[in-house]
Amino acid sequence: MKQFFKMFFASLFAMIVAGVIVFGVLIGVAITAVTKSMSNDKETKVSNNSVLLIDMGKVLHEQGEKNSLALFAEESPFSAGLYNVVKALEKAKEDKDIKGILIKMEASPNGWATSQQLRMALKDFKKSGKFIYAYGEAISQGSYYVASVADSVFLNPMGDMELKGFAAIMPFFKGTLDKLELQPEIFYAGKFKSATEPFRAEKMSEPNRLQTSEFMQDFWEEFLTAAAEHTKSDTASVHQLAVTGAIQFPEDALRHKLVDGLVYWDQVEARLRSKTDRKEKEEIKYVALDDYANKVKTEGKGDDRVAVIFAEGSIVDGKNNADYQIASEDMAKTIRKIRNNEKVKAVVLRVNSPGGSALASEVILRELQLLKQKKPLVVSMGDVAASGGYYIACQADSIFALPNTITGSIGVFTMLFNSENLMKNKLGITFDGVKNTPYADFPSATRAMTPDEAQKMQRSVDHIYTVFKERVAKGRRMDTAMVDSFAQGRVWSGRDALRIGLVDGLGGLDRALESAAKLAKLKDYKIATYPEPVDKFESMMRRFGGASVDASALKLAIEQQLGEDYQYYLQVKQLKDMNGRAMMMMPFNITVR
Repeated sequence: MKQFFKMFFASLFAMIVAGVIVFGVLIGVAITAVTKSMSNDKETKVSNNSVLLIDMGKVLHEQGEKNSLALFAEESPFSAGLYNVVKALEKAKEDKDIKGILIKMEASPNGWATSQQLRMALKDFKKSGKFIYAYGEAISQGSYYVASVADSVFLNPMGDMELKGFAAIMPFFKGTLDKLELQPEIFYAGKFKSATEPFRAEKMSEPNRLQTSEFMQDFWEEFLTAAAEHTKSDTASVHQLAVTGAIQFPEDALRHKLVDGLVYWDQVEARLRSKTDRKEKEEIKYVALDDYANKVKTEGKGDDRVAVIFAEGSIVDGKNNADYQIASEDMAKTIRKIRNNEKVKAVVLRVNSPGGSALASEVILRELQLLKQKKPLVVSMGDVAASGGYYIACQADSIFALPNTITGSIGVFTMLFNSENLMKNKLGITFDGVKNTPYADFPSATRAMTPDEAQKMQRSVDHIYTVFKERVAKGRRMDTAMVDSFAQGRVWSGRDALRIGLVDGLGGLDRALESAAKLAKLKDYKIATYPEPVDKFESMMRRFGGASVDASALKLAIEQQLGEDYQYYLQVKQLKDMNGRAMMMMPFNITVR
């Protein structure tokens, strides 16, 4: 026994020492990486006649990300967000060292409003007279939409170009639930509120098919307009090319003027050398957009501030436990901080969210109402500002969206899963117990609801839906009957949202900033952004926080294996975690490609 304790305490001591060493190494890595990242900021220089390089395969979040581990990953210490990109292009327009832009076309992971904002910024850059070239080996429709603004679009002679129209595909899980004998119990308000359809149906309902078709057609018309501008033709002609499947080979794209040349990379670089006054074998000075954006500082004069609050991701209760969430507790603290900051004279809320928890949305809206009593509040909508995302926006002084924004979805649902048959028939588990009041075990995942309990759930959903419409009616200065006519859980494009009065105008974040400054009667001001940008190192550490190494490793493995389909896993998990809670969330994962 004495030997046992000796070995035990020796092993324990060794583990403690090892833990301290590992912790010290991690801290050292972080400090070294941060120091290196800070020094990189100073080392990044732009040579004369440089070419700004834009990679269309990069995800653009609303706000940039820091990368404290850039030294070890050989990456940029900063990953630009959409806001940073727009500011960088404004700077590049006047920068004498930037000769032009090269867009490398790949499959774009970004939403259509993000792409539209980027295209608008590039179009503004062209006013400088500087060139924009675009080159791709496989050009997706999303990538071409942005690149169509270029002076010349080049395609590899053996490459591929998409022109096939848009499709929106949704997954349905009812068959899986039936096989598992897992019964969803669903309650919703609004005939278009289709967020729960994948769990209660095997295909899209007609109302959902209608709303999806209509906003997708609006997006398609924006795409056709962009393509027609480049080809110097008309939208009907471009549409016909898609209908007939005319673009099969690179030569087809060239013949119909969708691209301006079939060339290899070395031939593109030869053209760039000519544009940048470099000799045949002289190296072209490329500047990555991330590195350039990291150099661009927000300019402005005076002590007054216009605050920009980035609200990106699903709306959840409490504190953040993942990247790109709008957590009610954290967001409320940020809003209160800005409300009490005397230097901040106006606020722009940038919303890119499909919604989420009804309670969290109400908590955030209350804080925004209090802020609005002290200073102007303007909303700028990104790819999506729907359901709870619209709820937190609806009472702003002004709301702006892009034509390709998805918004609306004014409706509510709640959902529970009854696992009684699964447990009994698949696992042999049954449940029994006692209770001293009728509702003591309600809600329960181990038995079906009674009719009375189901009525209580539906009444709760209907009540929150009524409150939702009242909030919108007050914010948009309409009567509730008018709101109900375009609510019902229906989603709208930004263009249609303007027509029915959900938004006040079309435009990006720049227009919202101008509106906020005007409402506050500001001529000179600086822009302050909230919250602090995400750091990839902190994000990695957060993944391990509160979980075992095995669990965190499994989560990372699932994400890597599922790839693009990981979004379905996250959304199913979110619905499971909010089992029985009222949700303001847009239709399940509408992706237009």
